[in-house]
Formats: sequence, structure tokens, C-alpha cells
Amino acid sequence: MRRVGIYGWGLVAPRSPDIDTFAANLDKAESWLEPFDGFGPNNFLVGKPTFDLGRYRPWFNERFKPNRFTQIESKMGQSVQYAIGAFIQSLGQNPGLEQVLSGLGHRAHVYIGTGLSDLPTHYDESLALYRAQRRWNRFWAQPERNQALQDYHDDRASAAGLDVPPSPDTSPELERDEAEDAWWAFWAARSPQLAEYLEEARTIESIAVEGKVETGKLTALKEKRRQHRKLQERWCCPEPPWQSVSSNLIWNIDNIPAAQVSMLGGITGMAICPVAACSTFGVALKLGIDAIRRNEADAVVLGATDPAPHPLVVSPFYNARVLASNGQVSKPLTELLGTHIAGGSAIWIIGSVETMEKHGFEPLGMEPVAVGVTSDADHIITPSKEGPSAAMRMAMAEAQVENVVSWDMHATATPGDFNEVEMVREVTNEATLVTARKGTFGHGMSAGGGWELTAQYLGWSRGKVYPTSLGEAELNAQIAGVHDRFVFDESCTAPRGAVGKLSMGIGGINACVISRPWDETS
Repeated sequence: MRRVGIYGWGLVAPRSPDIDTFAANLDKAESWLEPFDGFGPNNFLVGKPTFDLGRYRPWFNERFKPNRFTQIESKMGQSVQYAIGAFIQSLGQNPGLEQVLSGLGHRAHVYIGTGLSDLPTHYDESLALYRAQRRWNRFWAQPERNQALQDYHDDRASAAGLDVPPSPDTSPELERDEAEDAWWAFWAARSPQLAEYLEEARTIESIAVEGKVETGKLTALKEKRRQHRKLQERWCCPEPPWQSVSSNLIWNIDNIPAAQVSMLGGITGMAICPVAACSTFGVALKLGIDAIRRNEADAVVLGATDPAPHPLVVSPFYNARVLASNGQVSKPLTELLGTHIAGGSAIWIIGSVETMEKHGFEPLGMEPVAVGVTSDADHIITPSKEGPSAAMRMAMAEAQVENVVSWDMHATATPGDFNEVEMVREVTNEATLVTARKGTFGHGMSAGGGWELTAQYLGWSRGKVYPTSLGEAELNAQIAGVHDRFVFDESCTAPRGAVGKLSMGIGGINACVISRPWDETS
């Protein structure tokens, strides 16, 4: 069976724009969370990623025309930019890795997933569409541009048989916006003047490409734009809502982080987006290991990326009753008040040890030996014990280990922490050293598992286990009754042996990674 190693890694995380800063911050046993400003004054803490795309401009300038960086800056959303930044970082640990990836052809793959998609871009463009549609309907629903509404005002009988919505003037103040939307949409749809406008627009759009395709296409587009401008001037109307949404929305669909990395790295093998909520990083790692062991790939760029915390995420998580909202850091294994949303990315470059050694590359961290993936098939958000336990046992069996010396929990500072500690204890033993890190950098939906694995690997490569933000006196009493070997706010020596890491995703998907130090492999 082909062995797999990590040959490059990079990340974007709260207070951590790169892997070196991430490692330095892990040594401090502090929480990296800060107040959320998405609602104005509120009681939420989140993990805001630290990121500046500008630091990567020299990398772009060395490889591409100047407009390439500008395109990324103007057209790509946070998820794509975070992934690009982490990818560029990951090329730095083994000089020459970039050239090898592009030289492998279809035998280098890219699997970069997401848990939330680029919600800020979706939100901004949805809001732009809503506002444009409102302006549009209001314009065509005015009596001077709507004969149907004039007739209604002159004679209510003209609307006989129509389900006319209530006039906004008669609606309660708090419901006025919705009443206006309904009223304007109703009458705009009945405007003879709008029908006339649309007929003229239809004629413009019927202009066909003539002659040579390329030159004819440009000529047709220019003529359409010219006539549309004249149409707008003649009617003095707002821009139509179908012209209000930027094409950037398309350029930021879920597979684009992987696609951009493939383009920037000249990687011509499969580039896809695995989506598995909080288990995304572990699932991407499994896909990458499997592709290499099946001899379909020699190297895989893999990882996960999500935008910075956004009201569209904080609000539903709060209403799902899993988010802390008392203005204080909610740490796993303590009072179980809830988790904290975070954003960022984590990218690894893994490869066949045999292939990478030929190029003189050195592996990083530890060796990922096995990944067990299961589904609970039970509940959309509350994990079962059977599903995660099965993933843990599956991974340990594949790795051929009976026990692990340390375990990193998913642990979200919710009541599920207790069940997870019981699971860990059932699968391991009383000597297993347990870590839980979401009180440090928060809960990155898809990238969080990558941060936690990277923290685990960085520590072991340096012979230690990084501290967590958990104080020993804060440990939940009932949890302490199940297991008592936890890493608190001081680092400790890394025990020798295999280690485990569990992630549990919304929808009930679980990913468990078993790893071992390189000096303990044969």
C-alpha cells in the first residue's frame, strides 16, 4: 500500500494569517475570539480570519500578467481568496513543489471543500437584486406609468375578480415594507407601459450575430448595449433587476476555490469540491489518500475554506440553540453554553512518499494513516454515538492500532461534548490524552477540522502538545467523572504513539483521522 505524507500546508485563521503565526499563537493558550459586529451591538463572539490578499501580490506578479491579481481581488470572494492564500503558503515548505505539481499532469488533483459557501457574496447580490426589484416595481406601479392602476383609482370595479393586495397606506408601520412589495409587484405586472418597454427590449435582444462569429459577436453586443442605453433614456426608468446581480456570483460557486487553485498552480488533474459540513477537511483528506493509494494520483492539494462570520450564519446557528451569546468565551468541556462561529481556510498538499522522495521533499508533521467516514442516518444536527464511534473504530482498524496516545475532539462546548467524551473513552482508554480547541479559534465550519489537525501535527513534530484555552478548574464535573486526562492551559510533552482526531458534521457525517509520528513508522 502506498504511503502518504504531507509536503505543504497553509492556513488562514483567526489572528493567524499564516502557518507560522498560527503555531506561535498556539503556544499562548489564549482564546482568539472577538466581538461580532454584524448586527451592531450584540453579545456574540466569533473567530474573524486575519487576511490580506495584498501580501500575495508579488507571487502573482512573478507568474502572471498584472491583471491576474486584480481579477482575483475584484471578482473572487472571501472563500476563494482564503484558499488561494493558504495554497500559496503551502508551496513554500518544499522548494520545487510548485513545479512538480504542474508537471504531474492529470496525476495531481485538487479537492477543496466548503461548509457554508460564499455567503457574503450571496447576501450582497441578493440584497442588490431585492433593492433593484423594489425600485423597478415601484417605478412601473406609479399611476402615470400604469394605465391599469389609473383605471383602478378611477373605478374600483375595473379590478373586479382581481385579488388586489391591501394598499400600503392601510398597513401597520412594521409591515409597510412587505405591503409595498406586494402592492408594487401586483400593479407592475399589469402595466401596459411595462409591456411596451419589454417588447422594445425583446426587439433589441433579437439582434443576431452576422458574418464572422468573433467580430460579429462583438458588433452585436455593442449594438445591443447602445440600443439598451437609448431605451433606458427614453423611458427614464431604473436599471432592470436582471441587470443588478454581478456575474461574480457565478465566479464564486462552491467549486471555484478548487478551480482557481488548479489554474494558479497549473494543476490539470481532477479539481472538485467535497462538501461535508464540519467533516469536510477529513473527508477531503480521505479522498486524497484514497486517490493516491489507488494509484490515480501522485499528489493532491486538499482542504477547506469558508468566509468570515456573517449574520446569515450567526443567526441560524443561534436559533438552532448551539451558539453562545453571553459575550464570554464558551470553552468546550466546561459550562456547555454553545460554540462560536469562525472563518478561514486550511490547505494541505499530500503526496505519495515514494514520488516525493524522488524529488528530495521532506514530509511535514505526522503521517496520516487512515480516515474513517460514516453517516449517523439519524438526526440533522445532534450526533449519534453509534456513527462517530463506528468512524473511530473503522479508522483504527485500518491503521492497525488498538489504542491511541492522544485524541483531539470535535467538542463544540454544547451538551454533545459529554457524549463525545464517553465515545472517546469507550474506544480508547484512561491513559489517552484529550484535547479540545474550539475555545481557542472557534468553530470553522469546514476549515476547523483542518486547523485542529494542523495544530495536532505541528505539536507532535515539535515533541509537544500545544495548550488549550481550558483551565483545569473549569472542567465540567460530569465530564471529569468520565475521563480526567485533558490538555489544559499548559503545553505538555507529546506521548509516543498514534493519535486520533474526530470531526462530526451537520447532517450526521463523521470523519476520524488516525496519524502517527514519522520516527515511529517503518
